[in-house]
Amino acid sequence: MKPYWKVGDLAKLTGLTVRTLRFYDQIGLLSPSAATESGHRLYDDDDLSRLYQIISLKELGLSLDEVKAALTGPGIDPLEVVDMQIERAQEQIRRQQKLLDQLRHVSKLMKGKQQVTVDDFTTLLQAMKNDYEKPILNRQHSWEQRLGLLGMFLAGGNEGTNPTKKEHKED
Repeated sequence: MKPYWKVGDLAKLTGLTVRTLRFYDQIGLLSPSAATESGHRLYDDDDLSRLYQIISLKELGLSLDEVKAALTGPGIDPLEVVDMQIERAQEQIRRQQKLLDQLRHVSKLMKGKQQVTVDDFTTLLQAMKNDYEKPILNRQHSWEQRLGLLGMFLAGGNEGTNPTKKEHKED
């Protein structure tokens, strides 16, 4: 029998929120394959595969519109995705270069025994934290969570349901 997941189960499996999954359904990005008699969304293996494609493309930096176009259009043009990643990498390099310039400026002031205000220094430290640590930590946590859930799914410990058995469970 084909396993199905309710939206809450799929949210737990993928690390996304129920609200996000409903939004994906609303915009036509990921629609459930079935529904219970009471109208609860039910997702199957194909839906799960599509959702992992969506997550992967989002991780590459594509917007939801770009993800939708890639999945519903004639196919994903790998060259276009690579070109978009090149542009994003260049933007990150520009931001990091700007941060490096700010750091060198403050270092030069400090070595020259010039006054660096507390506000200037804390602003610089905050910029360092936002530009470097947060995106990396968020991405690392996100992928660890998803890989763990995918591992559980592949090992057979999924939360899959039969649509007739879990009709009474809440989303």
